[in-house]
Amino acid sequence: MNDELIKELSALTSEARNPDTLDIDLLPTEEILQKINQADREVPLAVHRQLPQITAAVDVIVDAFKQGGRLIYMGAGTSGRLGILDAVECPPTYGVSEDMVVALIAGGEDAVYRAQEGAEDNPALGRSDLEKINLTAEDVVVGIAASGRTPYVIGGLRYAREIGCKTVALSCNKAAAIADEADIAILPEVGPEILTGSTRMKAGSAQKLVLNMLTTASMIRLGKVFYNLMVDVKATNAKLISRTRSIVMEATGASLEEADRVLSECDHNAKLAIMVILSGLDSDAAERALAEANGFLRLALQNIEAANSRAG
Repeated sequence: MNDELIKELSALTSEARNPDTLDIDLLPTEEILQKINQADREVPLAVHRQLPQITAAVDVIVDAFKQGGRLIYMGAGTSGRLGILDAVECPPTYGVSEDMVVALIAGGEDAVYRAQEGAEDNPALGRSDLEKINLTAEDVVVGIAASGRTPYVIGGLRYAREIGCKTVALSCNKAAAIADEADIAILPEVGPEILTGSTRMKAGSAQKLVLNMLTTASMIRLGKVFYNLMVDVKATNAKLISRTRSIVMEATGASLEEADRVLSECDHNAKLAIMVILSGLDSDAAERALAEANGFLRLALQNIEAANSRAG
């Protein structure tokens, strides 16, 4: 078994030795950092080559959201933690419910802080974790594994496909086993790490970029953005309250005093406040107009302008 695993890992690009860093243990600090920085430049290029696959995944996720489905990330170790990082940022950034984007990590919550030995090697655990959150066919499951062979992720993807979910595999190896378990495979191959097998580095960066793309593009497609402003941000702390005020002023040209007054009338809902200021409607009528435009602020304003033109 161990011999087989060694052979399997040796075939993966992410586990290969990097010929550019064979002397890294002898270098002074600045030259070490130059090596790291040079290697990191490969990451966005690798992600760029996967844009068609990322596009397909976003379209699937948007369709799922429109049907009331969820986006489920699952991974082990660094991959699982990156999924958690992306998921927990969605509610405050886009004003969505906490169960719209869900992240699972092999070994559960304790694994966020310390390795849970053996958890990632158990495919049945991947299945049971999805069963615990009542996975349905309307959901999308994204399995994340830098190596592309994590049994926990494979078990989860297989179960997801059994019940009819759309599935996505995210790995940094073209020969990733999880690619065979998913409808869409996103495989940004970033090459050998500067330290052999340390996939929290280039591979982790590539995964982070892709996860950012999946949720950001999906939320834009759902109308969570006006121009390039995050108009559904939740004002839950001092920084976000200030950001909300700035967004309203930037979008409308309103003074701070006017922005504060309208935000207060709109229960600190930035999108609604912008709609009120730019449309001249009261908050109730503005809310109805937004609902008719499925939450797309720019479309709601265009609809009002078209209606006014017809009336004129």
